[in-house]
Amino acid sequence: MANSTATVAGVEISTDHWIDGRRVSSSERFENLSPVDGSHLANVASGGKPEVDQAVDAARRAFPAWAALGPEGRLPYLKRFADGIRARAKDLAAVETMDNGSLMAGNLHRVVPRAAQNIEFFADWALTLQGHVIDSPEVTNHIHYDPSGVAALITPWNAPLMLTTWKVGPALAAGNTLVVKPPEWAPMTCSLMADIAHEAGIPAGVLNVVQGIGELAGDALVNHGDLNRISFTGSTGTAQIIGQAAARSITPMSSELGGKSPFIVCADADLDAAAQTVAGQYMNAGQVCLAGTRVLVEKSIEAVFLAKVRDAASHMVVGDPRDSSTRVGPLITREHFDRVAGFVERAKADGAEALWGGSPANFGDLYFQPTLFTHVDPAWEIAQQEVFGPVLTWQTFESDDEVIAVANGTKYGLAGVLFSQNEARAMRIASQVVAGTLWVNCFFVRDLAVPFGGSRNSGIGREGGSWSFDFYSDIKNISVRKGSFSDKVA
Repeated sequence: MANSTATVAGVEISTDHWIDGRRVSSSERFENLSPVDGSHLANVASGGKPEVDQAVDAARRAFPAWAALGPEGRLPYLKRFADGIRARAKDLAAVETMDNGSLMAGNLHRVVPRAAQNIEFFADWALTLQGHVIDSPEVTNHIHYDPSGVAALITPWNAPLMLTTWKVGPALAAGNTLVVKPPEWAPMTCSLMADIAHEAGIPAGVLNVVQGIGELAGDALVNHGDLNRISFTGSTGTAQIIGQAAARSITPMSSELGGKSPFIVCADADLDAAAQTVAGQYMNAGQVCLAGTRVLVEKSIEAVFLAKVRDAASHMVVGDPRDSSTRVGPLITREHFDRVAGFVERAKADGAEALWGGSPANFGDLYFQPTLFTHVDPAWEIAQQEVFGPVLTWQTFESDDEVIAVANGTKYGLAGVLFSQNEARAMRIASQVVAGTLWVNCFFVRDLAVPFGGSRNSGIGREGGSWSFDFYSDIKNISVRKGSFSDKVA
């Protein structure tokens, strides 16, 4: 069957799978619509068990040669891969914007450069793991990071390029071969990524992309019996399903899941900086797992701080994400829009008051106003469940113990934000908040060398720096008794 393509934002993209170094079509296809304007982008090949089997088989065959290259041998391929992403920055940014509605400026200046860095950074980091020795009184321990095999990578729609490369980079650098399942709501930049990897010389079978619906392609992938790792970013509910499949084959699994993160503002904070950062939680239309959606404000500053937040939020312009003045774009699909709107209506019914927003924006079908709810009981759904839209809640506290209890009062533990100019107080609170990442007087600063992941229902495991290689490698200790070797050659 001939290769099928679509043109998105002036960029020609294959709509077929990428398996074993070639494009592979499917008889079934799914429609991909742009959240920006509802336009039809493509009919994308919808895979299932046959395509997954082909991809896993290809990855298994390619594994020995890719693993045998070692970190130094893989480095040139991955450097060219990163350079290829940079060279296609404008194309990737434009396609990502039309595919998932994220801001064009952010994609061009932050997302695409970070995607390239995700590949390059881990290629370099793999070199640092070699020659790791731990000396003991009787033995010398040689620690080896061996490639684990075939890794399944399942990625989300809210930042598909960045979060796919966040997995692809360390998995390839560790010497694994891959089957990537991109999000069906925004699959296009992953297809472009496969072309870029091919142009960089990544051998056939090392990186495979199988598109499709989660219940078909995703289910076939996680239930395949010949995987060595499964990495997933997405919802907690889906992770529970994947975890059951991984358990049946005893396949190690890593997951980064949802959040309901606290944003704590103490009376001694820089209130102007804190207010601007609160408004920034509406970025990507609130479709950010890390967002501090529960604003917890010390009671004594409530009135003055609310006025500052109101002013900062008033500049969060809703509009076309291709427009440089836009700060809040669309929600991803009608299904997700209805989900967000449902949370809002139920919050109102519970008695929450929308200080601003609380209804669809007067712009397009999938655009929702930035919203802030007050008079919120911490036990209500709106304060407990991840909305994944431009919706924040506002609560007050009067003591550190109280705010710590409220911050930890959900089933999640992904992230948190804290503003205070008192170092001792800030560190005391931060140390007691359950979260994988706690930002103090800043937000969304992510160094690739530090651990990242969630606690409780927000995930399993950590990635970043050596933590990524702890997951994507089989770590072996060769323990050699000192003085046990002879210089004689048999």
